[in-house]
Amino acid sequence: MRVAPGQVVAGRYRLTDRPEGRGMLARDQQTGDQVLLHALELPELLVPGGPSAVDPDPAYGERIARLVSSVAEDTPDHPRLLRPVEAVAEEDLLWVAEERPPGRALAELTGSGPLPPYRAAEIAADLAAALHALHRAGQAHGNVSPQSVVVCEDGAALLGGLLSGAAEEELCAALGGPRDAAPTPLQARRILDARSLLLGPSTERWALETGPAGDCWALGVLLYRMLTGRAPYPEDDLPVLLAAIRSGRPGPLDGCGPLAPLVERLLRPDPAARPGAAEIRRELAELIGGAPEPRQARPQAPQELPVRRPRGPLVRHPGAAVRRGRPDLAQSGTRPALPPALLGPLLVAGVLALLVVALVLVVSLAG
Repeated sequence: MRVAPGQVVAGRYRLTDRPEGRGMLARDQQTGDQVLLHALELPELLVPGGPSAVDPDPAYGERIARLVSSVAEDTPDHPRLLRPVEAVAEEDLLWVAEERPPGRALAELTGSGPLPPYRAAEIAADLAAALHALHRAGQAHGNVSPQSVVVCEDGAALLGGLLSGAAEEELCAALGGPRDAAPTPLQARRILDARSLLLGPSTERWALETGPAGDCWALGVLLYRMLTGRAPYPEDDLPVLLAAIRSGRPGPLDGCGPLAPLVERLLRPDPAARPGAAEIRRELAELIGGAPEPRQARPQAPQELPVRRPRGPLVRHPGAAVRRGRPDLAQSGTRPALPPALLGPLLVAGVLALLVVALVLVVSLAG
């Protein structure tokens, strides 16, 4: 992929230096919005005659770009669904642009460990609402995964990846060769090989069926991942993963807490036994409504008397001696030993006594 930060691709998107997963953040120069770009290489073997043809078809990129962009035109508006922008073919690359508001990819949060059950339920409820809007409009998503979910700063979860998922599936289907009906065993094998190289062992992308039932199964896988910090099936090797999915036996549900019954139903092999997006949303709303209040720190009880004296020498208060009737320490204090109301009368009495003594002395000397 021959691109660099600052480069303008598809005539309107300026790349930044912040990659995110398999995509790249860019600035839409027409609107000023931040978008997430996915660059898919167009194989030279994608020609009308099939993989065995020699000369590449120069118009194939434009055709697949129009096909993928038509998905964006049919996508309904919903506050929990990220807006797909467009798909543009440029030389040997297919650029897919989708809305990308500020926030963190769910893959970052799940990579740090399990989420609390009720927080996982809030995120899943937002995703179920987005899927319900798509399914009601006659569309399926096909790319419900930790990389396609953005958790915004206000805590809301937004579902993206619709356009990039459609582009990936279209490329894989085209690599299987031209067909007008159900794929032959050879074509099915080629499609499987292409998907294994492009998608890898990401459990959410390997539902046994497409359509709304596959989206709900992928939501169950994602909910299990949020609650336990791992996928319900082994992801070390793709053949082992596919065999485990076909067996219909996911990992233990012990870590799913109050969401275990819902996860168990979402992961059932029979698509008719799984709840739909609207039912998922209702169940999660009821669970969230009954969530216990967060625990608050208990206020510290007042200290009971008597208070134990700390170690060390005592420091006396200047007025303590007067209050306790200690005249020997009162002189060093700042407060007088007698009440202020008696000072005036005592002073007058002292002056009169001095006058009387003086008169007595004068009379005695004169006599």
